Amino acid sequence: MTDQPAGRNDSCYRHPDRQSFILCQRCGRTICTECQTPAAVGVHCPECVREQRAQFQANRRASGAPSGLTVARRRFAMLDQKATTVIIAVSVVVWLLDVLSGGIVNSWLSYWTPLVGTQPWRLVTGLFVHSSIFHIGFNMLAVFIFGRILENLLGTWRFVALYFLAGLGGDLAVSLLTPGTPVVGASGAIFGLFAAFFVIQRSLGYNAVQLLVIMGLNLVVGFLPGTNISWQAHVGGIVLGFVTGFVFSKTRNIRQRRLQIGLLVAEAVLLIAGIGAAYVSIGGYAI
Repeated sequence: MTDQPAGRNDSCYRHPDRQSFILCQRCGRTICTECQTPAAVGVHCPECVREQRAQFQANRRASGAPSGLTVARRRFAMLDQKATTVIIAVSVVVWLLDVLSGGIVNSWLSYWTPLVGTQPWRLVTGLFVHSSIFHIGFNMLAVFIFGRILENLLGTWRFVALYFLAGLGGDLAVSLLTPGTPVVGASGAIFGLFAAFFVIQRSLGYNAVQLLVIMGLNLVVGFLPGTNISWQAHVGGIVLGFVTGFVFSKTRNIRQRRLQIGLLVAEAVLLIAGIGAAYVSIGGYAI
């Protein structure tokens, strides 16, 4: 028995130098392994795959089926940690925009006490800007780990309240201790998550001493010379984390929901009032 010479039907129609005996199940053209896409039966060539996808999209539009955006919205609605996902996504987008703008975004959004009176968005946006890839990397890792735990434990809106109250606590501490220093990053809010998690775990009867040690070690790092870390924001975040965690632990009963909301609102009012007082005390100048 002799070998048959390779003809055109024995070679991939997209790569004539490659011999193959595999046919597209749909059109019958010869395709090599690189050009094959597995199908329910056999394999399909790239052209048939594109035609099928185009027909599928056309059928979806004609039948009124949900669009890709609608499907994405439904999938987002099914997430258990929506706020954590949004915080990380927004922080990453802001960091990328800052890199592309050469630092302009940080100058617009960073927290700086002399400007909060005329640019109040800085109270919140400072939590989403970061100075380097390592800065955002470590912070978002912490948000990913503890954010998911706390959001599952507290629910989305309580978690959001905790995050931003702790962030405002960091802002207030900076305004009182170093009002002339611009600050970026979510560290204050993250330390608030640590503190709140400790209080809640203790209230539930769990041993959380290890978390307290980790929090203390990270806090000490901020005091080391040359680290360029705002320990003031960390301290402020920890204090508000403890306070907010205590509020949550003492108002767990559904009948205390109004009391819980009232206490959280009171925290926010006092924090903003304190920042406002610090702003006024330094003259509210802008450089």
